[in-house]
Amino acid sequence: MDERIQLIEADITVLQVDAIVNAANNTLLGGGGVDGAIHRAAGPGLLDECRTLNGCATGDAKITQGYNLPAHYVIHTVGPVWHSGASGEEDLLASCYQRCFKLARDNNLRTIAFPAISTGVYGFPKKKAARIAVRETQKALSVNEELANVLFVCFNAETRRAYAEALQEKK
Repeated sequence: MDERIQLIEADITVLQVDAIVNAANNTLLGGGGVDGAIHRAAGPGLLDECRTLNGCATGDAKITQGYNLPAHYVIHTVGPVWHSGASGEEDLLASCYQRCFKLARDNNLRTIAFPAISTGVYGFPKKKAARIAVRETQKALSVNEELANVLFVCFNAETRRAYAEALQEKK
């Protein structure tokens, strides 16, 4: 495993990293799960800035300031809703990671923390999502030596196991 990748079970809103990734909805105006927690922790400035972004397409990402979060930035990405895998969901999820890593590079970020994008209410199978996350992270690390640390922040033991298995597969 690349020593720049870490797997933790934690609250993403308390991490002191350059950027945390928000598993957002298309409006970027807050929602449930990780999205709601990030908006609550960041305070009203985040919502005000998100209102200026005109939403975000599925598979894309946009960056804002971190406001009251310890993280300097929030990268908002909209993962796909799982519909049996026949609607390009895997490619869209890969695109989320690619766009986030592009924003990280464009903004000279060295540390970034990801939730398990699309695996909550969007229903993406955790093991498939973890494999995509690990694959895209390893690709990004291979071309961006400035990226010092990528954290996969898991919200429960089941998710952590899926990511641990995906990391083992890539050895």
